[in-house]
Amino acid sequence: MSTSNVKTEANSSPLEDSSQSSSSSPPPPGDVSVDRITSFHGTLNRFLLTSNTADISADVRPSPSTLEGLDTSAGTETSTASRNVLDHLSVTKTRPRTRTTPTTVAAANPIRPKGERSSTAHLTSSRSPITQTNRITRSRSSSSIPQSSPSPSNASPRRTRTPRSRKPKPPPTHYPTAADSLLQDTIPPNLTLLLVGVNPGILTGTTGFAYAHPSNLYWKLLHSSGITSVRHPPSDTYKLPALYNVGNTNIVERPSRDASMLTKAEMDAGVPVLEAKVAAQRPEAVCLVGKGIWEAVWRVRHGRALRKEEFRYGWQDVQENMGCTADSDWKGAPVFVTTTTSGLAAGMSMAEKEAIWAELGAWVVKRRAETGFEPVGPDPDL
Repeated sequence: MSTSNVKTEANSSPLEDSSQSSSSSPPPPGDVSVDRITSFHGTLNRFLLTSNTADISADVRPSPSTLEGLDTSAGTETSTASRNVLDHLSVTKTRPRTRTTPTTVAAANPIRPKGERSSTAHLTSSRSPITQTNRITRSRSSSSIPQSSPSPSNASPRRTRTPRSRKPKPPPTHYPTAADSLLQDTIPPNLTLLLVGVNPGILTGTTGFAYAHPSNLYWKLLHSSGITSVRHPPSDTYKLPALYNVGNTNIVERPSRDASMLTKAEMDAGVPVLEAKVAAQRPEAVCLVGKGIWEAVWRVRHGRALRKEEFRYGWQDVQENMGCTADSDWKGAPVFVTTTTSGLAAGMSMAEKEAIWAELGAWVVKRRAETGFEPVGPDPDL
């Protein structure tokens, strides 16, 4: 062997030797040389890396000239892999991009054991759908977002509820008169006490019994003050003179639902009538049941309204006695003013009312004892 031949053999690389040997002797069936696999994947990787992932829907199918550069004689596995890549690219071209979550990607690409990983791992990863992670942002609360107030033109008009007009009650066709009342005066002569009310109520005028309404405190205060020994029902109205030497009358005889329905003219007109009754029967004392009665008497006597500082409950001055006349030597009956017994009057408590009535009851009990009158209990024969 010559020196030139030795140098030529020495300068040749192992790759050239292997290439020459591989070209001269074809590999056995089912076996693929390493350099050809590397050449195929190298060309495929350059093709995939140079393509833009965002524009994968464009036509990125490799040209036939590019595929010709690949060695198709690499074996059955290489041919199958290349066909799979082409099929995937054609499907990707027509398939719309879908947004997938990491959970979808994990389900599409299950983890394989290391032993099952083959040289087609790059092809499998290229067939997976394009993943786009959901971007988590902090949402602003509705309270922090400034809300523009609606303009008056866009604001819907508020519905205002129009109050329903109530139909006025028709006026009564008949007003009760004094003739309609069945209540009668119980004023025998020389009574210890004469009780004077404002006027009969509707129930009183209908039944003829004094203070017949259940809410009225008249009969309760008579008993609590000691004027009566028991609490009598309204039906015992006409028994009081015989049992306790106590009588009853009113300043106005016309019945009404409430004393406020009476006019001042009616009240003032009843004062002379009351004065005449007292002068005729001469009771020892007169009790005006209610402040309004005393105000009417004051107006008639003094020609003006009663001032607030001039009013007081209890006994009044001697010059205010009732029933005295110029042609008589009788000095008249002292006047005691008590609270009203109407259930509609709530200006005073029950204890305050009982305290005023107790003063009157103490005087009645004392006076009956001085005159020798013995109160009698309720007797059904009376």
